[in-house]
Formats: sequence, structure tokens, C-alpha cells
Amino acid sequence: MSLVLDDVTVRRGIGPVISGVSLEVAPGEITTLVGPNGAGKTSLLEAISGVVTSVGGQIRMDDHDLQKLSRRKRAKLGVSHVEQGRMIFPSLTVHENLKITARNKADVDEALSLFPELEKRIGSQTMLLSGGEQQMVVLARAFASKPRYLLIDEMSLGLAPVVFLRLIPTIKQIADTGVGVLLVEQFAHLALSMANHAVVVTGGRVSFQGAPAELLSDGDLLREAYLG
Repeated sequence: MSLVLDDVTVRRGIGPVISGVSLEVAPGEITTLVGPNGAGKTSLLEAISGVVTSVGGQIRMDDHDLQKLSRRKRAKLGVSHVEQGRMIFPSLTVHENLKITARNKADVDEALSLFPELEKRIGSQTMLLSGGEQQMVVLARAFASKPRYLLIDEMSLGLAPVVFLRLIPTIKQIADTGVGVLLVEQFAHLALSMANHAVVVTGGRVSFQGAPAELLSDGDLLREAYLG
């Protein structure tokens, strides 16, 4: 079964930032969500994971109505949210960060296999790592939790393009294990190049949904994705 959003509305302040959004994230596939700044992309991910409460529509995973569940319960069901800003525990080592979500040593080892660079820094405090290495820790920690669906919000934020290029193939590796990925990313061309599905959100509404190749080949659609 998929993660399904049906006519979802999210309010912040006096009005809706997301209005009537419907989309589906399938297991083992990547859905890339693009749109201009302020389009509501972050709020949509936060509504799925339970950071904010949606006020309309449905968010379902299998037979579970996620809107009735706390953020913690959603996480236990397998919804993992990588938020903006590299949320690390800076005073803890790389290994200690991974152990927070992993059930056992095998989960830690599997997460580390995605990022061999981290094995050399396994005993280092994460505050001493580079920005790229810290983002690797965040992604590895999310993967160590054995998610069914992984929500990733702007993982390139503050990173050099060469570092982001290193991380992109890892998202595909994670999806290949059967995890459904919903990816919000400012580097739209790169994010769309590996996606199975593309969704454009402008003004809090879905303005396009379809094949990434169709979006990449349509200059007008792509400009809307960037500029609204």
C-alpha cells in the first residue's frame, strides 16, 4: 500500500498554505516535489509527519489514518522526516547519533554502508564534521530507523553542489530497498532526474503531476516550478 494524500489542506496563521493537495508515494519509488519558495512544500511534509496538523482531507498509510496519530506514532509506523537544517545531536558521536534510531547493530551497519566516509569518523562528535558529513549522519540515522516512507526536505541547503551530487545516488539506493521517498529539493533538475514521479506545487496547490521527463522537457512548466 502507498502513502496517500487526498485533498489535504494545511493552515498557518490566518489562511491556508496548502489547499486541496492530493498525491501518492509508492513503496520503492521517489516522488520529487518542486515549487517556488513559499509554495507550501515544507508545510506539506510537516503535515504528513505530524509536525503540523492538517485541517482538511486525508493522509493515509495502509489502513492507518495518520491524522489521528501523534508524530511519535507516525514515526513508529515508519514515517521518517528529514527536516531542513541538519538536525544532529552535536555533542554525540556519529555512532551515538545512529544508535538513537537503530534497533540493533545490523541496522547501524547497514546505514553506514551507504556512507563509507562516516566509518572513518564513527567516534567523532558530529559538531566536528563538515556540513556534508553532518547531512550524511542525518540521512543515515533516518535510514537506520527502517522507515517505510522517507520525507526529505531540502537536503542540499547550505551544501556545495559537489557534496549534493554525492548524496543524490544514496537516495536512489534507499528507494531501491523498498522505501517510498518524498523529496523536496531546490536543485530541481538533479532531483527530477532520479525520480519516478514529479509534483509541482504553486500557491499551495498542485499545478502539475506526472512524469519527470515531461516536466524537464517543458520549459514553461519548469519555470513555473521554480518561479510560480
